[in-house]
Amino acid sequence: MNIFSTFRTVRPEYIKVKIPSGESYLRIKKTLRDRTLYTVCEEAKCPNVSECWESGTATFMIMGSNCSRGCRFCGVTHGHMLPLDPDEPSKVVQSAKIMGLTYVVVTSVDRDDLPDQGAEHFATVLRELKQSGPLVEVLIPDFRGEKSLVDLIIREKPAVLAHNIETVRRLTPTVRDTRAGYDQSLEVLRYIKQQNPNQLTKSSLMLGLGESDDEVVQALRDLREANVDIVTIGQYLRPTKMQLPVVEYTQIDRFKNLEDLAYSLGFSFVASGPLVRTSYRAAEAWAKRRIKND
Repeated sequence: MNIFSTFRTVRPEYIKVKIPSGESYLRIKKTLRDRTLYTVCEEAKCPNVSECWESGTATFMIMGSNCSRGCRFCGVTHGHMLPLDPDEPSKVVQSAKIMGLTYVVVTSVDRDDLPDQGAEHFATVLRELKQSGPLVEVLIPDFRGEKSLVDLIIREKPAVLAHNIETVRRLTPTVRDTRAGYDQSLEVLRYIKQQNPNQLTKSSLMLGLGESDDEVVQALRDLREANVDIVTIGQYLRPTKMQLPVVEYTQIDRFKNLEDLAYSLGFSFVASGPLVRTSYRAAEAWAKRRIKND
């Protein structure tokens, strides 16, 4: 199947982004560091950090800056796992208020070292943020597929509940940690909808790791079969030389064709482009889905 466009192996101009700077960016960075908080924007070296922070938004990454897993695409650091900070929920709430955020995205590192993998702590952050006013979207780990832990998040009813499959089935063992799994992630997403059919769900795919068109189309079909509402599709960018190399750079028209296909499959909102990441245009995705339902 070759309904999309060809690949490029030379880094294209549209991948280049400006060095983060500006008054809003520096203010947010200081606010986070003063409270020993982290954002996935920084830790995962997101290419949209300047755009998002300059508009006064950020994605909080809780439960520390070191991850217990070793996914081979991810720039988040690994190492000694520190105890959870009991004051982190209030610190996140305070920071969101100082930044004037009305829509907050919260994600986390994996904490396989903890008995509940940090699920209760994650739920507490979500609960306290919701009580403080803003809409909250969460991007959760798979919690190794343990439904009782996923339930802790479902009960808090975030505006959007996201979990990423990251890549196509064939590449999952190479790209993700061995404790993750393509079917395990799909089952988490499917289970969320089974428990609360009204819960908006979301997932994300990276391109450029050697996947075929057929495999991408199948991944999108698998997500829709799990009743996922929102999907984001972006270009994989190698964070450092320690991670997997980019196999190819996807041309703009392929992203547009995939966006059109995803809408035809029934997704309510699709963001597809080279620099798109999971939380890209998150508030817009939620708003458009709500308008559609109304």
